[in-house]
Amino acid sequence: MNKNRIVLAHGDGGRLSRNLIEEIFAKAFANPELAPLADSALLALTGKRIAFTTDSYTVKPIFFPESDIGKLAVFGTVNDLSVMGARPLYLSCGFILEEGLEIEVLKRIVDSMKSASEMVGVKLVTGDTKVVEKGSADKIFINTSGIGELLNWRTMGKAPEPGDEILISGTIGEHGIAVLCARGELELKIPVKSDCAPVWELVSMLYQEKVNVKWMRDPTRGGVATCLNELVLGQGFGVMIGEDKIPVLDSVDSACEILGLDPLYLANEGKILCLVKKGEAERAREIMRKSQLGKKAEIIGEVISEPAGKVLVRTKVGGTRVLGMLAGAPLPRIC
Repeated sequence: MNKNRIVLAHGDGGRLSRNLIEEIFAKAFANPELAPLADSALLALTGKRIAFTTDSYTVKPIFFPESDIGKLAVFGTVNDLSVMGARPLYLSCGFILEEGLEIEVLKRIVDSMKSASEMVGVKLVTGDTKVVEKGSADKIFINTSGIGELLNWRTMGKAPEPGDEILISGTIGEHGIAVLCARGELELKIPVKSDCAPVWELVSMLYQEKVNVKWMRDPTRGGVATCLNELVLGQGFGVMIGEDKIPVLDSVDSACEILGLDPLYLANEGKILCLVKKGEAERAREIMRKSQLGKKAEIIGEVISEPAGKVLVRTKVGGTRVLGMLAGAPLPRIC
């Protein structure tokens, strides 16, 4: 048996399964809650208001500029909790490993997840591992679930009103373009790094400064356009954003021009899109700009009364276009 590679027996629940868990996962994520290695973790959350989320990650390639599937899985789930106004506390993780995956590759991903978890201050407290036959998966798929404690943010979830303002915490589209270029399928030599990062610091700053945030999302798959369309769907209000207000790196803009892509639909993995009460956008922007992650935060639009249920873009030449929901993913397997 090749000791340097994953074999099907690693997923059968027997000795090799136990060895894999103890030698790689348990060592990396050592903490009292995980130590029993039981089917579920017992957590002291009595009397707490919590948020719970889950997501699966199948990005291709699994390593890309400035990030990898492990870091993406941790930050992606942490960010889903954060934008709901919840302090991330605990994660679970499910690994689907393809037969033949190099042990060193798995170790590298687990180490990346460990570092990402420590950066945010969350614990991985329970998990599962399955191994599938070669060809049944693409190296590794990861599922992460998370639990967070909801902040007492009284404005979160309040109905948007005309004049309420929309901000983005930084430039958009880097993750989507970085992954696309890393595949090597196109002859593109564009120096774009993924923006994969935890947004909890930004969320926490807005909360501590008592900004009246009504709604917040991390614009991942489908990008800013999809998030805004979800905001207005079936509602009695619409949104207007300014094309010249959207922060985009020159390198991303160039790639989009070459490939015929719209950066508003590209995935981001380290940004927040938020709706704040009318008159508070400038203060919110300045608060975000105090963080390295929010240095390029911009006010990009506002809530409008008509047309209801629509997202409009005011173009650079003074016209207006409808920004619809994404129909089909322009970049498959990006998160």
